[in-house]
Amino acid sequence: MSKKVFVLFPDGIGLRNFALTDFKEEGERQGIDVWYWNNTNFSIKERLGYNEVVIEDQTTHKFTPIYSRVRKRAELNVWTKKFADSVYQMYKFPFNIKGANNKIKTALIRTLIGLNSSERGVEYIREKIKEYERSTTKYQYCKKQLEEHKPAVVMSTSQRATQAIAPLLAAKDLGIPTVTFIYSWDNVPKAMLVVETDYYYVWSDHMKGELLQYYPFIKEEQIVVTGTPQFGPHFDESLVIPREVFFEKHGLDTEKRYICFSGDDETTSPLDQYYLEDLAKSVRSLNDDGYNLGIIYRKCPVDFTDRYKKVLDTYSDVVVNIEPIWEQIGKNWNEIAPSKEDFGMLVNVCKHTELVTNVCSSTVFDFVAHDKPCIYYNYEQPQLKEGIRDIGQNYHYVHFRSMPSEDAVVWALNKEELKDKVKALIDNKVNPVPVTKDWFRIIVGDTPTKACENIWRSIKSII
Repeated sequence: MSKKVFVLFPDGIGLRNFALTDFKEEGERQGIDVWYWNNTNFSIKERLGYNEVVIEDQTTHKFTPIYSRVRKRAELNVWTKKFADSVYQMYKFPFNIKGANNKIKTALIRTLIGLNSSERGVEYIREKIKEYERSTTKYQYCKKQLEEHKPAVVMSTSQRATQAIAPLLAAKDLGIPTVTFIYSWDNVPKAMLVVETDYYYVWSDHMKGELLQYYPFIKEEQIVVTGTPQFGPHFDESLVIPREVFFEKHGLDTEKRYICFSGDDETTSPLDQYYLEDLAKSVRSLNDDGYNLGIIYRKCPVDFTDRYKKVLDTYSDVVVNIEPIWEQIGKNWNEIAPSKEDFGMLVNVCKHTELVTNVCSSTVFDFVAHDKPCIYYNYEQPQLKEGIRDIGQNYHYVHFRSMPSEDAVVWALNKEELKDKVKALIDNKVNPVPVTKDWFRIIVGDTPTKACENIWRSIKSII
């Protein structure tokens, strides 16, 4: 029996976990013939030398984007009613009503949502999307590739991309078992399950419970708790370089202790630059009091704005910008590729800083892997005005309910107290890390270094 497995990249967001870790090597150790089924502009064969089958036809049906938006909003409406919880309405993005075409499209979407905001309606929309995608040239193209290569299993590296629908349908229609990996810790309650597969790989028991709660058509035996490769590098001591070497490489002052400001994307935190400014002012004030602190600013890799520039220039005495080592391979946010070098970069930023500050980011888990605490900003900026999203709503999202207690992080509830919160952590007067570690175990699971091994072991059992 064939042991060839197609690892599907519908977009670039799975590259970090499944091409740049030791995922392929672990599969080969377990006797798997690993092939990457590549729908991205990142050439896996040229860049990494791995076996690759390129999906050149990337056509989706013209109604798929429309029906996908309907499906998401209808699901959120169903959950709002089913769980008597308005939080699901917060996951909706505003409609685009600029221009005649967008107005017509929005009117159609609104009508379809109104007609299908029920469990039967959502099922109808899901079936229509499958029907549309089966009619595309991409579906036929992918089917021919599968018939030629005859993989034993197809695993999608993300459940959230419409580009994954046709390839996975083609596999299912040929009787090839399909798997999808749930990409991110917040994806399930956000109604981001775009594809349906035979098996679902999740980070933890917590995420397994979410899938069962939100998707009754998924049975318990279809869900496998594997962990995620995302945090594995933090436990790889070979990636750590001495503090002096890291500091010299990035122009840091060896006499200073550094705080990391981890930037957010513009959607999550549209006024993020002002939180960096608040931290810079707090650090300046602490230095006036006799401390010797600095800030490492690590931007969100998918933030393409220049909104931090003024703050970086104004506070260059305390803030050092260290760019993530990622590469733009397309026009969209999900078409940016990390590098293996960036694993080491992030590991050493975590290792050689005292703490991290950010707005609701999962970097809290990166840093706690190194026993470092996190400050979450949770206050409005005076620049907030109509049309700009308040970051406070982020902390009401369902995935933050997984915190074992609010003490898992230090909360900065206004800019006036930020200095004291930083000081308390620097002076070891407070220590949220033990609770943060409990939260890490809830979200990431008990085996953060075994995800690749667990995934391939499950795939072998399917074969």
